[in-house]
Amino acid sequence: MRVAEMFTMLVGTDSPVAIKAYDGSSSGPLDPVATIEVNSPRALQYIVTAPSDLGLARAYITGELDVQGDLFTALRSLALTDLRLLPLADKVALLRGVGPGNIKRPPIPAQEVRMRGRRHSKRRDADAISHHYDVSNRFYRMLLGPSMAYTCAVFPEADASLEAAQEYKFDLVCRKLGLASGDRLLDVGCGWGGMVIHAAKEYGVRGLGVTLSRQQAEWAAKQIAEEGLTDLAEVRFLDYRDVHESGFDHVSSIGLTEHIGVRNYPDYFGFLLSKVKPEGRLLNHTITRHDGSVKAKTGGFINRYIFPDGELVAPSAVMSAMNDAGFEIQHEENLRAHYAKTLTHWSENLMANWDEAVAEVGLPKARTWRLYLAASRVGFDINRIQLHQFLGTKTTVEGDSGYPLRHTF
Repeated sequence: MRVAEMFTMLVGTDSPVAIKAYDGSSSGPLDPVATIEVNSPRALQYIVTAPSDLGLARAYITGELDVQGDLFTALRSLALTDLRLLPLADKVALLRGVGPGNIKRPPIPAQEVRMRGRRHSKRRDADAISHHYDVSNRFYRMLLGPSMAYTCAVFPEADASLEAAQEYKFDLVCRKLGLASGDRLLDVGCGWGGMVIHAAKEYGVRGLGVTLSRQQAEWAAKQIAEEGLTDLAEVRFLDYRDVHESGFDHVSSIGLTEHIGVRNYPDYFGFLLSKVKPEGRLLNHTITRHDGSVKAKTGGFINRYIFPDGELVAPSAVMSAMNDAGFEIQHEENLRAHYAKTLTHWSENLMANWDEAVAEVGLPKARTWRLYLAASRVGFDINRIQLHQFLGTKTTVEGDSGYPLRHTF
């Protein structure tokens, strides 16, 4: 069996994606939206020896497999293929087509990460965060745009710009928390400081943000100074577990829970509860899996190349952990479709700045990020992963939550 035939079995005969292989074979429409180029037998070796997203990623990152055109559509076609549902005859044909000579693992790409030390120790968490976020502030500026907001935006209208949607997201968090002038806000995993800057500038809030990325903290400090907000906003290069202050009116956690580890949820939410005043609120904005019935796997593409030690669970697991720690859940919202749109904008930004991005971080890293953004968009688009906001209050033993009878945001 020729290579193009094997890939056609995976993407289907009606796919808008074409296949072009090193053995001279090809298949697919004459005017495809994307063309998967299988450049060498090594591409097959990567895929066969790690038959998941990891093998495909290794082949793509090394250039042994490439995609011309719409990478998102190509990945979506592959993601919707379930090898378990292929007829037995097709599975046998695929194995024969690959050949015994390709059942050997080629060298693992140099940028693949293997973490050392105890999982979710302070040292290992610092290393994991540094790997992902201390890439280059200039690179992130090309990717994220002026807001430097690296979490799901919220689009008030379908055609809203990315910048407008990121500002709307921060303002939605402020409104859900019920922020008022003079309030004290703790923002854990604060990134480049977007939340504390918005809360200080628009609501007169005194905000403290903490991040394990030194480059993020340095960028945020500069932005806070340029905005003239040093009397209200502060960002520290610090593990959230080392925040000694307490008595905050509210806490926001935007994109940090994914890095905590499910075993640490009780300590994490218990710690946040200890930092907020009675009747204070926590807004937890986090990526989740769509289904909690299947155990989450580690060691895939995202874990090895993008977010070391990242763990996703079902929304019910996050909500239960918040509730069990002592937060009364007042509101929940799924923003899955908004994250698919956010990732579309980030992908477009990367491609618009492709040459500069390659010059800044190198071709392998740039290819890794192109793949990561498109693959993540596929995950949100087909409901493999979701984005939830959970709003909880530190309700007193007398039942006082400080929350109105109806939502006001």
